[in-house]
Amino acid sequence: MNRFGFLRLFCLAVLLVCGIVLLSSAALAQQSSSPSASPQAIAPAAPASGAPAEAGKTYSFTLKSTDQWMDTKIDFHAGAQIEISATGTVTYPATDKKPAQDFGPAGLTRNWLDLIHQYPVPDAGHGEVIGRLGSADYAQPFAVGESLTYSTPVAGRLYLGINQRMNEASSATGSFTVKVSVKDIGLATASAAVSGGPADAPIAGVTPALLAKIPRRVSDQQGNPGDMVNVLLIGTQDQVLKTFAASGWVQVDRSVSDAILAGLVDSLEKKDYLTMPMSTLYLFNRPQDYGFAHAEPVKVVMSRNHLRVWKSPYEINGVPVWCIAATHDIGFERDQRNNSVTHKIDPAIDGEREFVDNTLSATGLVAERDHVTPADPLTTAKTATGGEFHSDGRIVVLFLRDAPPSGAPATTAASSATSSSN
Repeated sequence: MNRFGFLRLFCLAVLLVCGIVLLSSAALAQQSSSPSASPQAIAPAAPASGAPAEAGKTYSFTLKSTDQWMDTKIDFHAGAQIEISATGTVTYPATDKKPAQDFGPAGLTRNWLDLIHQYPVPDAGHGEVIGRLGSADYAQPFAVGESLTYSTPVAGRLYLGINQRMNEASSATGSFTVKVSVKDIGLATASAAVSGGPADAPIAGVTPALLAKIPRRVSDQQGNPGDMVNVLLIGTQDQVLKTFAASGWVQVDRSVSDAILAGLVDSLEKKDYLTMPMSTLYLFNRPQDYGFAHAEPVKVVMSRNHLRVWKSPYEINGVPVWCIAATHDIGFERDQRNNSVTHKIDPAIDGEREFVDNTLSATGLVAERDHVTPADPLTTAKTATGGEFHSDGRIVVLFLRDAPPSGAPATTAASSATSSSN
């Protein structure tokens, strides 16, 4: 079954079983005529000048209903302990379809219509107070509600926001008072002050001999070479899964039947469906061990960041090395193998490599990272379906750990690793 056949089947199942018929055509028309901007698109391009967080200080902010993100101008080190609390009321005005809605910092209870809208935190309350540490390009927003105790996983700027769309912010009234109390400023080391995760530095065990053993590309079932291997993870299986989950990546469904079931369950729970399956590709003569996606609700069929993961036969100091081929779907094009329709990827493939790097590193679960260039770098090629891509040939390598830094520098196997792959 091709992608469009799956989409039709999935939509039919959701319509018949889950009652999505409650989503009126008028609501859909409103969505298409007033599309919401991606949270990434409306965030500041660069942070304004700020100041380091002060231990024992409580900062107070007025989060206006017209805001989606507000720069607190407070910069935190990794491992800082903060408490965030919010009070106040915001009102969405009445329309010809519904009365005015008043709500507090916890927002409005999700309903069926929320499944066709895009919010910074998809499964949080509609209008809930939310937060973000770092750039909107990669930092994972989190729900705050009325209160939250939060430990900063990496260094970064704190932003506060409201889980709403731009067109709602333009007409809403009221505000929230948000207080941020700094209980501990975090680690005082130089590395704990590097925004977004560790700085690039050589990783013990990542040698030219190891890189020579890693295939540059994956292939389809017929053996046609395809996507580039552009990310390596060093960590246990549990660390790999935990890091992806913490950074907002979701495991995709493995089959159409799994997808339909997951879509139905998500719809019944009023959650966005983001786990549409991806095609099977091969490395080390076997299919991917995992597929992950980082997608926007509604747009998941057409546009999503996605990747495939294989556990390699190699280790560093007894720790497995995982190979990743990451690409960014940006639309559709003709599959040159059989003239069917397939996803078109962004040909500037290094952007997806950096998206994976930054999203995973922002969790605090990356202890070390580096960009390496193998002896035979891949700089231009075609996917198995015929789409062209280009790269600077570098591979990002991330060494994972069990938990973000807190109170004292963490130790990892990488700090004393010797390669077992030479």
